[in-house]
Amino acid sequence: MYTSAVVNPKELAHRAESLIRESSNRYLTTVKIAFRAKQRRFDDFDGLLEDAMVKPVQRAIVELSDEQDQPDLLPG
Repeated sequence: MYTSAVVNPKELAHRAESLIRESSNRYLTTVKIAFRAKQRRFDDFDGLLEDAMVKPVQRAIVELSDEQDQPDLLPG
């Protein structure tokens, strides 16, 4: 996962484009990003995340693109 407090805007845009390009349904991808961002936002409130400087939507895009690009890193 991306651990830096600053996300490069060009890299973030590239990751978002990659997510949408690889998906079969753009709407569902957008909903996934929004749902993940909402989860991360509540994690921030609970103090569970150490990287609170990155916005939840940015973190969600990075996480989902990492999962898409590196599925072998997922547990299970």
